[in-house]
Amino acid sequence: MAELIEELKAIRTVFGDSPTDAIRQIEWRLPQLNGGRKAINDFLAQISVSPATLIVALNLKQIAGQVNVMIHALGILISLPHILEEDEAIESVSLGAGNTGKKFDLVTDRRVAEFKFIRWRGGSESIRQNNVFKDFLNLLWDESGKRRQLFLTRTEEAISFLNGGRALSSVLSKNDTIKAMFEHRYGTEFKNVGEFYRKYQRAVEILDLRSITPVFGDI
Repeated sequence: MAELIEELKAIRTVFGDSPTDAIRQIEWRLPQLNGGRKAINDFLAQISVSPATLIVALNLKQIAGQVNVMIHALGILISLPHILEEDEAIESVSLGAGNTGKKFDLVTDRRVAEFKFIRWRGGSESIRQNNVFKDFLNLLWDESGKRRQLFLTRTEEAISFLNGGRALSSVLSKNDTIKAMFEHRYGTEFKNVGEFYRKYQRAVEILDLRSITPVFGDI
């Protein structure tokens, strides 16, 4: 951890709080240098850029590639004490983001649950929408008789999407397995997400973690 902190400090020394602004400033200054190679080397030393800085950035990139996995795991772990009921027994958990081979993020003796830690950005949200719908379907199709719950860090955007008119053919187009299962169950009964959701919305609880886990209310 101490090494990571030092690496972050090294990158912040070069780029500050806004890498875009820092890079723009460097781009502006470079053409003004006189003196060829020596001037460049002096300038790089002045802004703390060296081969070691590049190695640090490459190391951080490798760590950053696992950030979503860490957020997913930490989000579930922090939420568990606020979600579980007294004496509720955990049967399985899937803390890693993505395909882990387990059916649900959380299975207890009382519920099956999925978690999505999404920051909706506005504009095109098709990938996030597709993932929310996939989780909704997987929960809907569970036959354990347990409570089915989808936990989100915001629910407004998800509910708006689920009530909307986006074509099911579009939402299901990126997942052949889910598409085939959906068509096997429902055929051509539904044309868009809203038609489907309004029929089955009571089967899956969609819950906002901001009102359940205190830390999400501050993010």
